[in-house]
Amino acid sequence: MNAPNRSELFVLEDGEKAVEIIEDTKIPNAATIKVVKQDHTLANMLRSQLLATPSVLFAGYKVPHPLQPYFILKIQTDGTITPADVLQQACSKLIGTLTALEAKFKREFSFKDVEGAVVSEDPYGGPSTGGPTWAGGRDYLDF
Repeated sequence: MNAPNRSELFVLEDGEKAVEIIEDTKIPNAATIKVVKQDHTLANMLRSQLLATPSVLFAGYKVPHPLQPYFILKIQTDGTITPADVLQQACSKLIGTLTALEAKFKREFSFKDVEGAVVSEDPYGGPSTGGPTWAGGRDYLDF
């Protein structure tokens, strides 16, 4: 089969850098960033976060081949901040956004508010240690 081993898609090799930044010599205030062992999920979130920054003139990405686990991100700024710095800011904001989303998700799906259900020890469906179960033998995915 052509597909690489699954672990090769997300585990960094010894000495392999996760991010490589190459300054663009032809376009002012621009850089090309190669992010290894990631795919469209992270690339699109980063691109979106970068485009929400006023000092970013251009942000785009491409995945050269679906069997190669990396993407190339191009960033051009207006010169008030370097592409590497704006990428770091975008990553920090994205982490904050995802942390807030996780908190909202956990709050919304806490099962103490579900009427008629008895919450098991592990609300995420893992094996329980003989604790209480959902009414009618159902789990949280059935709601």
